[in-house]
Amino acid sequence: MSTAPADTAAPSPAAPSPAAPKAYPPLEGAVRVLGSIALSCAVFMNVLDTSIANVSIPTISGDLGVSTSQGTWVITSFAVANAITVPLTGWLTQRFGQVRLFLTSTLLFVLASWLCGFAPTLEMLIGFRVLQGAVAGPMIPLSQTLMLASFPKEKAGMALAIWAMTTLVAPVAGPLLGGYISDNYSWPWIFYINIPVGMLAAYVSWRIYRDRESVTRNLPIDKLGLVMLVVWVGALQIMLDKGKELDWFASPTIVALAAIAFVTFVFFIIWELTDAHPVVDLRLFAGRNFTIGAVTLAVAYGVFFGTVVLLPLWLQSTMGYTATDAGLVTAPIGLLAIVLTPIVGKLLSKHDPRIFVTGAFLIFALVCYMRSGFSTDVDMRTLMIPTIIQGAAMAAFFVPLTSITLSGLAPNVIPAASGLSNFLRLTAGAFGTSIATTMWENRATMHHAQLTEIAHPGAAAFDHTMSVLQAAGMSQDQALASIDRLIDTQAFTISAIDIFWASAGIFLLLTGLVWVARPVKAKGEGAAEAAAGAH
Repeated sequence: MSTAPADTAAPSPAAPSPAAPKAYPPLEGAVRVLGSIALSCAVFMNVLDTSIANVSIPTISGDLGVSTSQGTWVITSFAVANAITVPLTGWLTQRFGQVRLFLTSTLLFVLASWLCGFAPTLEMLIGFRVLQGAVAGPMIPLSQTLMLASFPKEKAGMALAIWAMTTLVAPVAGPLLGGYISDNYSWPWIFYINIPVGMLAAYVSWRIYRDRESVTRNLPIDKLGLVMLVVWVGALQIMLDKGKELDWFASPTIVALAAIAFVTFVFFIIWELTDAHPVVDLRLFAGRNFTIGAVTLAVAYGVFFGTVVLLPLWLQSTMGYTATDAGLVTAPIGLLAIVLTPIVGKLLSKHDPRIFVTGAFLIFALVCYMRSGFSTDVDMRTLMIPTIIQGAAMAAFFVPLTSITLSGLAPNVIPAASGLSNFLRLTAGAFGTSIATTMWENRATMHHAQLTEIAHPGAAAFDHTMSVLQAAGMSQDQALASIDRLIDTQAFTISAIDIFWASAGIFLLLTGLVWVARPVKAKGEGAAEAAAGAH
């Protein structure tokens, strides 16, 4: 990857240079195949858990006796914990070694999955999901590192293709598996299926990579910075999740959480900019391309993931879809991505990545616009068409935006930059989920009130409907309850349409933002290697 002039973010002068990695020869033959399969299984298991719960939220919420908005904590708790530990991967790798850290992370992920399945209450499930997300942080970047080390340099593109395909297949399989398991078995099995996969991946990885450990050394860690990071992110996420339930800033709890998040965030910024060994190197934002790329990626991913979670919630809680059917609607999202991602990766070496990102955002906007035309009479075929099209946007979204984000950076700061970019992306995904679901419920309440002003006794449509329902054998109370359910269905549908409209507008605005970045001309495999960090 070529560097953009005057856009190089240098590390802090006080920061230690990374230890030189040991040079191991590439794996050969069946050993390389087995190693690639083991690493891919671990990645698949990890990425699967970001989507498999989406269609299972109504089932989990009903079984644990909580609302669907509270049930989304199962998604956001994992995402926030995962985001916080991603920037720590570099420090943990140099402290413990990449192989040991990868195996430990995988085995702890299996244990956390088992605990999630046994959780009897929402509070315990959220706690175990936090643990699961925290230990999952190093798995994806380290699987990429080990995969690249398994192949000769001239076959790095093949290694990255195998790695990227795994991260794209999992979102397709997640909704299908989650829906099928929820409808035919019980929701704990969406976590139990990780156990055999993770154990097998850890065993094979240990047998193959145990003698290929990286150099380790003792490094100081920014403990205060880490504590402040956890506090401000956690306080902000809890505020977003509990806001509607506690009536937002009318609640002293929400006011306190907002104050804690704001004050801690300000001190976190000051501390990280002055500490010799920051847990998050904020000096990277001095580079224009990093700032534009990371912010654009975070906002776009937050909007994208918010709508990905909202769609199955609306289908199941409002439209009466089963978890399996909702999974069928959302699963095709990765089909075009699987086909087009390798093509986009090759074209990046010859074309400006901003062109691909612009195309991706226009497709995302088109998908949201198509969904804004949904009604309560929409059929499954109409629901699936935008989902299939969205896969093309995914292919032209992650890889090019990450190549923009990491362009112009010195090689020794790319791991820190990738970690910070992924932290912003994952945190934005969790925030996007909370914001989308909260706005959906708030606007549904507003639309319900507006519709009841129209549908009232004396209105021709209302009186006619009451007559029809009572003629069908319903009592007056039953007929009124039936009309209220109809209004509720319309209110939540109109509210979902509002969210899709707003999302389309945000994507259109982002098409302008990405062109503020300097042009990037990628060469060879370097762009693909950097771009793989998008996942």
